[in-house]
Amino acid sequence: MQPTKHSQADLLAQVDLLFEDSIVLKRKVQQTQAPIIIQMAEVIAEALRLGGKILLCGNGGSAADAQHIAAELLIRLRPHVNREGLAALALATDPSSLTACGNDYGFETYYERMVCTLGKPPDILIGITTSGNSPNIIRALQAAQKKQLKTLGLLGCDGGKALEACDLALVVPSKTTGRIQEVHITVGHILAELVEDLLQKSGHLTF
Repeated sequence: MQPTKHSQADLLAQVDLLFEDSIVLKRKVQQTQAPIIIQMAEVIAEALRLGGKILLCGNGGSAADAQHIAAELLIRLRPHVNREGLAALALATDPSSLTACGNDYGFETYYERMVCTLGKPPDILIGITTSGNSPNIIRALQAAQKKQLKTLGLLGCDGGKALEACDLALVVPSKTTGRIQEVHITVGHILAELVEDLLQKSGHLTF
């Protein structure tokens, strides 16, 4: 069977559609959830002011997003903003501990164990799950609540079971993983900028 050939016009139309889907979804989140983003930034800034750290976790592409957001906080996002680091840690960056826990106790317990071991108030846990139903993320959020950490969620679909374990959650109203993740990383960048500005205005960060 010969592979299906797509015309250049068909491929261009597909690219246009994918861009448009992403733009429309981001616009919808902007119009409906901007106050949630501001609240999240304020909670993160307050935790950092009090000497806490930001823990982040996710699976697959969301694990990469967790690392991405942590890097923007720990190092910097805007090239013209030279500032001290902000305490942020992505929990999926230790393969030895990750595989040891997966082998000995089960993958679903890893983030929970990390939160229980490393987290303490006024730390914050940011759980990222496009489905809202990742068992290891839910367990981590629940463990964080038990330890009296603030819990923030970057979720998708209808928020799933993770929504109940979040003090604040941004829910991207889509079932398409790629589009959800595109919104999540945009929100991550917005949060990083807002947090920098909030800390600078309060005198807790110098540029």
